[in-house]
Order: sequence, then C-alpha cells, then structure tokens
Amino acid sequence: MPATDPAVLIDGLTMKYGDKIAVDDLSLSVERGTITAVLGPNGAGKTTTLETCEGYRRPQGGRVRVLGLDPYAERKDLLPRIGVMLQDGGAWSGVRAVEMLRHIAALHANPLPVDLLVERLGLGECGRTPYRRLSGGQQQRLGLAMAVVGRPELCFVDEPTAGMDPAARRSTWELLEEMRADGVTVVLTTHYMDEAERLADQVHIIDRGSLIASGTPFELTRSSGHATIRLVVTEPFPPSAPASLQRALGDRTEVTEINNQSLLITGPADADTLAKVSAWCQQHNVLPESLTLGQRTLEDVFLQITGRELRA
Repeated sequence: MPATDPAVLIDGLTMKYGDKIAVDDLSLSVERGTITAVLGPNGAGKTTTLETCEGYRRPQGGRVRVLGLDPYAERKDLLPRIGVMLQDGGAWSGVRAVEMLRHIAALHANPLPVDLLVERLGLGECGRTPYRRLSGGQQQRLGLAMAVVGRPELCFVDEPTAGMDPAARRSTWELLEEMRADGVTVVLTTHYMDEAERLADQVHIIDRGSLIASGTPFELTRSSGHATIRLVVTEPFPPSAPASLQRALGDRTEVTEINNQSLLITGPADADTLAKVSAWCQQHNVLPESLTLGQRTLEDVFLQITGRELRA
C-alpha cells in the first residue's frame, strides 16, 4: 500500500459476542502522521475495534488494514512497525520499571535510548520499584514508554494519562506531539475531552458500535455556529424538565440532560434565550446554582450526539 494511503483503514467492520453486536458495519480511516482520537461511551465498541486493528481479533465481517497489512493474518510482519499501549499495563507484576523497559527495548532492532525515555517520562524516581507497587500514573508512564521505545510507525495509546498528575500529563502530551512531528501516526483513546481537543487532528465518535460523528475538533465544535448554556441547579430536576424546557425554548435550541442537576442547552445563546431559561426556572421553582454561557466544547458535542457522559 502506498504511503499516501491511510495508516488505518476500517471498511464495514462487524464484530459480535454471541447475539450482541459490538461493532456494527463500522468504516473509518486514520491518516498517516496524525493524532486521531477514537471516542465513545463504555461499551461503544472502541476496545473491540482497536483490538482488531492490533491483530488480537479476526474481523467477523468487513475489512481492516493497518499500514497496508491485514493485522490478523500478517501480524508477524506488522508487530515490528507498531506500538501498543495497553490500559492495564502489560508488564510483569514483580519486574522493576526500568528493567522492564530495557527488556522491551532489547527486542527491537533500533530502539530509542532508554535513559532518554526514563528522563522524559519521569520514570527515574520509580525505576527500581516493582511494577505492582507503582502508582496508576507511573504504570501509565511505563506503558507509554514500552509502546514507543521501538520507534513505531504507528502507535495505539489507550488512556495515556489516566491517573497522572498535571506535570506528567503535560509531558505525555508533549511527547505525543513530538512523535506526530516526526511522522509517527498515533491512535488515541481517552476519557478526557480536553486531551482529545488539544491533541487530535481528527476525532471519530463511536456509539453502539457505529460511527456517529467525524471531523476535526474545530469542525465538530463550531459546525453549527451555536454556543452553549450550562444550567446547573441546587436540587434534582423533575423527570419532565428537559422536555419542558425544550418546549419553552423552541425548535432552534436543543436541550440535553447531563445528569439530574445539570442541562446543556445548545443553540443561539443570546439575551432572549437567557431570559427564557430564567423565566422557566422561576415558573418551575428551580433555583440555579450556575448559568454558564460559552462556545461548544468537544465534551458538549459528545453529550449532545450520544446523550451520555464519557466516563472512565
């Protein structure tokens, strides 16, 4: 496959567990040299999709190509060219952190300098600590180092900053951005919307096994030209609140329930809309805790099109 073709091509992928459809005729692509975020609620089909791309599962329907190869049938040829960061570690329980990283580096023909990665990802402070005693953030840093030490052309990273402190999170972001600048393709899954919004060149949102939205973060957040109002109240809404507020605001505005004490209102966030929201609150004896006006974020888009929060 020419280098101009996508790094990942998924065409009509279908996967089932018994009678349950996990991935439903899914088609998407990942361009080379980009960071692409694959987002979705728990159970949306993300993990099954990525495990198929990584060669752990054979497609039951459709076609998957990674760097031009069938990741299941040609996995032996593909493995030296990709890196995989597993959410649940991948290291032995009793192995020391840097010892594990040196072992993984020795499996590759031209690995990155281990000491450089140890310094970049702050692993020096825990380098002699057994894996089972590492904090969640330290395990994530080691997992990322293990995924990138072999200089992959394509790297799959699953929840790369889960459990990290702000400084480690920022260092991880910078490393992923440097990898992209060097031509490495990164496929990212994350439950942090700010992370996807900062890093991703392209975002694919999956729900119930199907692709429901794709675009750059800018395209997804600005495509409608609308802004948002977040209404947070002191006591839970009555069950009919979203529909009632929707009727009060009219068809130009969409009301999405975030949880039982907050609503997301998408549409023309002007003085008239604010006045209608305030009047509705007074009419229904609802006491606002906050009423926030702003542009749509990627989290707002996700809530609007899936109706669910993205939770770890």
